[in-house]
Amino acid sequence: MTHLDYFALVFFIATWGGFNWLTSVERQSSHMSITRAMAIHRARWIQNSLGRDLKMIDTQIMAGLQNGTGFFASASLFALGGCFALLGATDQVEALFRDLPIMLQGGRQGFELKVGGLAIIFAYAFFKFGWSYRLFNYCSILFGGLPMHAETMKEPERAAKAAERVIALNIIAAKHFNAGLRAIFLSIGYLGWFVNAYVFMAMTVFVFFVLIRRQFFSEARRAILKDMEL
Repeated sequence: MTHLDYFALVFFIATWGGFNWLTSVERQSSHMSITRAMAIHRARWIQNSLGRDLKMIDTQIMAGLQNGTGFFASASLFALGGCFALLGATDQVEALFRDLPIMLQGGRQGFELKVGGLAIIFAYAFFKFGWSYRLFNYCSILFGGLPMHAETMKEPERAAKAAERVIALNIIAAKHFNAGLRAIFLSIGYLGWFVNAYVFMAMTVFVFFVLIRRQFFSEARRAILKDMEL
């Protein structure tokens, strides 16, 4: 491990933190991110549900959110297990690297530290997905407690407060899901470190700009914000 390796690691962490800040739901900006726009749509969805007694569609949406989170939690756990398996096969990996036509730096100790860092990323993603899964479960319970349309008309303030609780918990669950998904995406940039620090930083920048484009300049963002009254 060289000073350049440590600099690249700090650069990676700073890029991760910067992206978190740029796409935060709480951050006010004239150029809205997809994440913040979808938080607004989540609120509108749950508020609209107060106007209907039959909520089967809503429960199906909630189940879909939870199932998607569970899938990524399982995938992160498998990836974490793969990292531990890789640590147990260091000798074979070193032999493979020696035959590759590229120069890999760091030696055995450096390789083990890098795999350990990758394991930390996947562990972080797993905990984020796991907590998000549980929060969506709590959100489903709170959603089931929303008043029917007739009760909403009688006590609008009580219904509005109940909906706000569901909205807040749904947005928090989505926040943790996005954090886990972000870790998975940025782990692709981290893989460049197994080549050298320059590739590590280059891949991190590439992934960062791909994610920024999707958040702020993609066709999906334009479709979500189309005719949207803020």
